[in-house]
Amino acid sequence: MKIKAVGAYSAKQPLESMDITRREPGPHDVKIEIAYCGVCHSDIHQVRSEWAGTVYPCVPGHEIVGRVVAVGDQVEKHAPGDLVGVGCIVDSCKHCEECEDGLENYCDHMTGTYNSPTPDEPGHTLGGYSQQIVVHERYVLRIRHPQEQLAAVAPLLCAGITTYSPLRHWLAGPGKKVGVVGIGGLGHMGIKLAHAMGAHVVAFTTSESKREAAKALGADEVVNSRNADEMVAHVKSFDFILNTVAAPHNLDDFTTLLKRDGTITLVGAPATPHKSPEVFNLIMKRRAIAGSMIGGIPETQEMLDFCAEHGIVADIEMIRADQINEAYERMLRGDVKYRFVIDNRTLTD
Repeated sequence: MKIKAVGAYSAKQPLESMDITRREPGPHDVKIEIAYCGVCHSDIHQVRSEWAGTVYPCVPGHEIVGRVVAVGDQVEKHAPGDLVGVGCIVDSCKHCEECEDGLENYCDHMTGTYNSPTPDEPGHTLGGYSQQIVVHERYVLRIRHPQEQLAAVAPLLCAGITTYSPLRHWLAGPGKKVGVVGIGGLGHMGIKLAHAMGAHVVAFTTSESKREAAKALGADEVVNSRNADEMVAHVKSFDFILNTVAAPHNLDDFTTLLKRDGTITLVGAPATPHKSPEVFNLIMKRRAIAGSMIGGIPETQEMLDFCAEHGIVADIEMIRADQINEAYERMLRGDVKYRFVIDNRTLTD
């Protein structure tokens, strides 16, 4: 079936309207009418081939929410009319250790929602900047938020799970001091989630103008990471630091803030590497630097349910489909508070 989408034909061209083809639903497939799709910083990297390997035409978008309009005859988990979401994963091998553990995000054969090989036309997956998507039921998630919050739920499918998973894995909660570096699309979700988990949350920013905004999101303290006195006051005091910054910077500034056995986890993916950290900062206190990538399907469902229970959604700015190129440029300038979301109904305007 032919539908409308927005995508790029090359790394140097702006995104534009195009027609794409979706497969008809198979026995285990769910067909979703997409209502909204969040705009992730990784969309820009992929569209512009900054991570290499981009296949064109590239239709980005992996923060997808909408309503089920049809299901295959063997689908058990979803029905027409359900509010659902699709995140960064639309397939995996289903039989490796990672898949069996519900960690499809670490499956060596995980299929991303866009720019991954697929037998469907045109040979690679096409994402959520489109009217509809067809996905195996295993990778479709229930949304329990009220419908009026649906647009603000969309960023939870990437920004939400990207921050929720490491916070859960490294046991953020009561009695733990947790830092969140960066107050953007990822960071603002990290602050909200860590606060809801009961941790003492310290937000790090380089911008004085974000101090009050961080407190409004749930931060107990806010530190300007360019202020040496403010940073020194927190040396050897953190159980866990979540670093969401997608630009290269000096990690030593933050590893020194960790307690013995503390961990800093990186979820921002810079186009060029960070400076190599000072090893003695790590070995003298058994500190660790780790990474984390989105989350598996069961944990993503857990995150959505947690957010529904605690009334958590993203702070968003709604845009039309014809504003996506402008939104990309604004994101690169840091001019968004905190996530753009496309109204997919405007794809046909």
